[in-house]
Order: sequence, then structure tokens, then C-alpha cells
Amino acid sequence: MQKCEKCNTHFSWSKIYESFWLNYKPINCNECDTTHKITTPSRIIFVSLTIFPMLSFGYFLSPFSNGLVTLGIAIFILLIGSLLAPFLVTYKESL
Repeated sequence: MQKCEKCNTHFSWSKIYESFWLNYKPINCNECDTTHKITTPSRIIFVSLTIFPMLSFGYFLSPFSNGLVTLGIAIFILLIGSLLAPFLVTYKESL
């Protein structure tokens, strides 16, 4: 899990997860109030874990003829990817 670069306090999973869904909102450390922004490679990681798998399943890999079942599984894939993403992304101190 990501830590503050200044005081080494861990960011909570929920704080990182919330940042994703609020347009990559910067995270402020609870201890030293340092602002951290998500890095560009981390944005690519997030999209690679959420949007790309969902779309590739929905368009190319779906064995179902029912569109509703395909949509439901694609949304499930999106949720699983988004739940794992906070463990893999990095934030850097913004200047």
C-alpha cells in the first residue's frame, strides 16, 4: 500500500479507492497534510485493470447471447479490477 513520501504514513485503501472515482483527486496525508497526486503510469494501471478487461470481455470474449448477462459480468470484472487497483498504484508528492 502507498505511503506518504514525507512521513511514511500509509494511505488507507478507501482513500485511494475514492481518489480513483473522483477523477484521480489528490490525496492529503492525515499526519503531515502533504498532497500526493497519482502518477501517469498508475492511471494506465487503473485503466488496464478496469476498463480494458471489461470492454474486451464485453466485445470479444463473451460466450453469452444474452446482452444483460454479458453486461452484468463485465461490470463484475470492472469492480474486481477496481478493488485490486489501490494495491498497485503509486502517488507522488506534488510540489
